Amino acid sequence: MHTTADILRRAQETLRTAQHGFVDLANGAPQRKLSGLRNLVVFGRAVTNVLQNLRATESDFDEWYIKYRDEMESDPLMKYFYNLRTKILKEGLLETSVHVHIRQFSFSDIHRFGPPPPNAKAFFIGDSIGGSGWEIQLPDGSTEKYYVELPSDIGSISLQFPEPPKYHLEQEIEDTSIEGLSKKYIEYLHAVVEAAKERFTYG
Repeated sequence: MHTTADILRRAQETLRTAQHGFVDLANGAPQRKLSGLRNLVVFGRAVTNVLQNLRATESDFDEWYIKYRDEMESDPLMKYFYNLRTKILKEGLLETSVHVHIRQFSFSDIHRFGPPPPNAKAFFIGDSIGGSGWEIQLPDGSTEKYYVELPSDIGSISLQFPEPPKYHLEQEIEDTSIEGLSKKYIEYLHAVVEAAKERFTYG
């Protein structure tokens, strides 16, 4: 039988996996952003599933947890991520779009990315996963993408959800990009795990 300490440790481990997903989403290579988002969503929901195992070891768990349960059920942000997990696991769907804001860009800015890789055909900004870089023609005639970092003074790129939630904890959300929403989601889960550790850790 698992102890309270075992369950809290598993909840922390599951949260760390979701946090790794956020790191890939926010700071990883463009080709890792969507996989990072999937991991964040799936393992983020699993955090509360793991915590609910405390019912077997703590008689007053439901009395403590009801506040968070009611909050998550009524909160637009938390409900959005809950439903997103269902779409990913049951339907394989993860709908996103890319928002590109170009502050200034001219042909002369190309040199800032260094010399083009061999067989570079074209430069692109803001593909379907939010990346920028060079299209490279391979010997067999196919093309691959060579990604580079887009300087902030040139522009910014963010991933967007269709019809994103506008409120969290009764406050209007200013940054509704996927990165901004995911940050608030992870922060909430972290707060719940920390509260559980404080309440159910003894000695």
